Amino acid sequence: MTQAHQAEDVPRDPYRWEEIPAGAPKAVVDALGGPDAYRAPQGRREVCIVPAGTAAPWHDRGQLVLEDGTPLGIDDTLPPDLPLGYHDFYFDRGAGKMRLIVAPWECALPGGNRWGWAAQLYSTRSRRSWGIGDLADLRRLAEWSAGLGAGLLLINPLAAVAPTLPQAASPYYPASRRFHNPLYLCVEEVPGAERLGAELERLAAAGRALAADRRLDRDRVFRLKHEALRAIWAGVAPDPEFLAYRLQQGRELRQFAVYCFLVERFGGDWRQWPPEYRRPDAVAVEQVAQEHAAEVAYHEWLQWLLDRQLARAAQALPIIQDLPIGIDPGGADAWAWQDLLAEGISVGAPPDAFNPQGQNWALPPLVPAKLRAAAYEPFIQTIRAALRQAGGLRVDHVMGLFRLWWIPDGCPPSQGVYVRYPADDLLAILALESQRAGAMVIGEDLGTVEPGVRERLAERRVLSVRLLWFEPRPPAEYPPLSLAAVTTHDLPTIAGLWSGADEAAQQKIGLPHNAEMPKLRARLAEILGLAPASPVAEAIEKAYEVLGQARSMLVTATLEDAQAAYERPNMPGTIQQWPNWSLALPQDLETMQAAELPRRIARGLGQGCSLVPTLRVGTQ
Repeated sequence: MTQAHQAEDVPRDPYRWEEIPAGAPKAVVDALGGPDAYRAPQGRREVCIVPAGTAAPWHDRGQLVLEDGTPLGIDDTLPPDLPLGYHDFYFDRGAGKMRLIVAPWECALPGGNRWGWAAQLYSTRSRRSWGIGDLADLRRLAEWSAGLGAGLLLINPLAAVAPTLPQAASPYYPASRRFHNPLYLCVEEVPGAERLGAELERLAAAGRALAADRRLDRDRVFRLKHEALRAIWAGVAPDPEFLAYRLQQGRELRQFAVYCFLVERFGGDWRQWPPEYRRPDAVAVEQVAQEHAAEVAYHEWLQWLLDRQLARAAQALPIIQDLPIGIDPGGADAWAWQDLLAEGISVGAPPDAFNPQGQNWALPPLVPAKLRAAAYEPFIQTIRAALRQAGGLRVDHVMGLFRLWWIPDGCPPSQGVYVRYPADDLLAILALESQRAGAMVIGEDLGTVEPGVRERLAERRVLSVRLLWFEPRPPAEYPPLSLAAVTTHDLPTIAGLWSGADEAAQQKIGLPHNAEMPKLRARLAEILGLAPASPVAEAIEKAYEVLGQARSMLVTATLEDAQAAYERPNMPGTIQQWPNWSLALPQDLETMQAAELPRRIARGLGQGCSLVPTLRVGTQ
């Protein structure tokens, strides 16, 4: 299941077993369960995935109970008309059951070719925001963008962090990937907010005053919003829609809400709680949840409000959600699935041209064998939650569906080792959830990508990501099954690169000299056909005019470029040196909506998209 860091063909069979190489770090072998855990499996599997429409041979007699409760007797063949979904097969001989997943081959695809903005929602503040961009701002951004001809919005992860201070800044280090961060709530639009009267206006004024500083003060926002939300909660009557939402979300929502309550009592890392609360199925946890049912319900109510406001924002344009590659080891999802996580291991990336020392993301990986033994339930829940209220999903570091770079604690990233995952199974589940949600899937495939991965993603209709200044071919030759962009949140903005401000910032904070930056700037000048002294706004406009010629199904422009911002949202390799995920855009939403540069970008992308033929199913 592990391999050295080198390119090789991707195994097609998710149940192909490989010996752990002798040189693999002992910590990795131990985290995988030892050498014996990955020898050829004996007996029945915990889960089986079959393609829809397949009359697959079957070697066990028993009863198949479909997702809707319909029973079917099974002898030696599965019927070809089994519905898509998650079914349970009960064996005739002996106890036990197996999950049978019937999945489509392809993910859902949008119709036509569309462009849209890539937005860091926290940075997209309006004049009425409480110091941070919220879901009402997302709705206004969507409505304005639709008027410019946009067909989508790609946003940063809205994932929940621990409800404590200090508030975590990174949207890619979530406590849970299944639930959202209440900082994104627009308090004034919460049912019952008007009853606070002057108290609400006092809190709102304090929140709006935070706009005086471009650097976000999440802790202050947290205090203000939770003071208001708790006051509203104290006066609300049970809402039938909220009760229906609680019933629908069930055990997972309640468990997350209990986690939030325990965080408020004991702190943000469950590993430091009193021992009796460290497992979600512990008697003490259930006892405290019952004793403090109203507090638990408060956190469930916050998630209902987030779901409701996100749904409203998505009415104007499809919202493409973003799925982080992993979770905070001290967070809610790690608490829930602690038995499935590798101990003493973090995931990251090996050294490359832009990160010569490699990267350690401090995220714990799921152990492949344990994930399969759990019938992929953590993965299913995560994908389903990410696609709720979404028109699409960007899967961060999609290569992680195939293999992840495991780094033992105490080792530098360069001493990691790749661990395989059952990619075919995970892709089948991704396709099933995509089809059920009617939502497209984008695989962020930048960085070290082994041979065969992009081809297998394309077979499943997962869109690739193509960046203007990295692609050797012009945009007119990009594959249709792709999302085209100039840059990402981890790379310089056009203004930062063109002016040299990004490189100067790296030098100022003490990062090692990156020889790729001058090359990148020279390549951009060549692509745009502009002299290096050309104005920044001209370079931005020209870049998106060129990008607009892409054959890609989706094309995005960043709001940082729409405002000619010099600072990138995130500087990889830094923690305290750079205000990662904490800078608001230079202009508020109202000022940007009145500006000319975003309109020029929109015209360039809109004209380009209108010239690209619509992708037909079956086109590579």
